[in-house]
Amino acid sequence: MPELRATTLVDAPLRTVAAALLDARLLARSIRGLGVRIGGGPVLYVGAELAGSVGPVNGTLLVTRADTTGVSAELVGGPLPRFVLITDLLHTGGGTMVVDSVEWTSPGGPFGRLADVVVGRGLALKVLQARASAVSARSRQLVGAKVVVGAAIVRDGLLLAQQRGYPEHQAGCWELPGGRVDPGEDDHTAVVRECDEELGVAVVPGEQVGPDVPLQADHLLRVFRADLVRGEPQALDHRAVRWVGAAELDGLDWLPADRVLLPALHELLEPRD
Repeated sequence: MPELRATTLVDAPLRTVAAALLDARLLARSIRGLGVRIGGGPVLYVGAELAGSVGPVNGTLLVTRADTTGVSAELVGGPLPRFVLITDLLHTGGGTMVVDSVEWTSPGGPFGRLADVVVGRGLALKVLQARASAVSARSRQLVGAKVVVGAAIVRDGLLLAQQRGYPEHQAGCWELPGGRVDPGEDDHTAVVRECDEELGVAVVPGEQVGPDVPLQADHLLRVFRADLVRGEPQALDHRAVRWVGAAELDGLDWLPADRVLLPALHELLEPRD
């Protein structure tokens, strides 16, 4: 089974580099000129399917991991028995080490020989180098990004979600409560204010949940667990609010950025000893 690996040291915090990895649009653009095509949504999340091609080899890449440890995706429904892209992140004293690798298994016969040429070491190395360059550049952009906070409010094993009524292309989709951090605020202060403005409740924010998620070119979504201490949530700025159990999480039509957080939200709803 052929395998190729490349490492890059990025001068940025691990969470920032992890956020850069989740930006599907940037990485797709970075490798387009190499004969590699990837189509999908704006961010990578577990379960996302990306239509892709490497030269004449077509298939669908299924994202199997997307968090602060890195990103993994494997080819499904394509001609190769196995094709896996893996990016692992490691914190070091000098920055974040990005370890990119690609592994594939070629079928036998003439097509197998063709696949080894098309997905060969030369092209694979160029893909990894392009990914590394894109991640480094995007990480530098995100170091000074503005923050949009979100609140993962949990009560009795249920998570509070709210449904957007606008803009038109997002109407009906679900998201966590929150909004932009105002000048002079820290993240926790912004969570408290946004929950008061959007829901009419008082909360106490705690630890961060899941990775930072890239939004616009210079914005990140950062979500914190929050405990409800006063009031009953109301849809003051949204179409509706509801309490959601773990079994319902995946079935809601989440905005892409919030969908990235579903694995972490599932962990948040798991019973604690």
